[in-house]
Amino acid sequence: MTSTASLPTVSPAPTLAGQTVLVIGGSAGIGYSTAQAARSAGADAIITARNAERLSHAASELGAVRSAAFDATDPAALEAFFTSLTAPVDHVLVSAGRPYYAPLAEMDLEQAARSFDDHVWLAFRVAQLARAAVRPGGSLTFIGGTGGRRTGIGLGAISVGTVGMPAAVRNLALELAPTRVNLIAPGFVDTGLSAELLGDGLDARRQQLRDSLPIGRVVGPDDIAALAVHLMTNTALTGATFDIGGGQQLL
Repeated sequence: MTSTASLPTVSPAPTLAGQTVLVIGGSAGIGYSTAQAARSAGADAIITARNAERLSHAASELGAVRSAAFDATDPAALEAFFTSLTAPVDHVLVSAGRPYYAPLAEMDLEQAARSFDDHVWLAFRVAQLARAAVRPGGSLTFIGGTGGRRTGIGLGAISVGTVGMPAAVRNLALELAPTRVNLIAPGFVDTGLSAELLGDGLDARRQQLRDSLPIGRVVGPDDIAALAVHLMTNTALTGATFDIGGGQQLL
């Protein structure tokens, strides 16, 4: 008598049907792509950003149920927005702020402090507000990075946030439970911000990555969005940092 080998279970496509996803920094790049992916998975989307005009266009394109233009690094504005929510949300993604690179001799300490505030302290502020705003069992996801893990001239300021965020997320996962807290740490992502930072060097950087990355292509915002939606739907994941750089960290 022979037995039939059981077939592997195929997981269904991620679904966020009936849920609400809030994206802070959702008018462009990773934030916009995540809101778009969440909508495709059945969620309602709320997006915020600093630039009111760009935000209005993004909200219209997404069919967002709400949008709000404010500076997320302004504690009073951030608290006012969360207070204004008329119902709890299920998931929050924070994709705000920009990296700051400068050698010590040229470092603007106020600008470096603002960059740190845009990432680390913003995470704590959002986490405090999320205690009342996120439904139990929901998730809170932050966007970090991997660039500051290297040692080099000009990386002193960014390295502090790069190293600090995984530790913060591990602790927040315990304090906010059952809300899950995770960190996405991309390498280079081909976004408008990357184009702004690299200027004329963008095409050369793209080609360098195509030639060197194990995946043979450049990582885009849709790649990050797919991971973000997975972290929202996989209820076993919390307190972790997920690298996504196409193998850039291996080089």
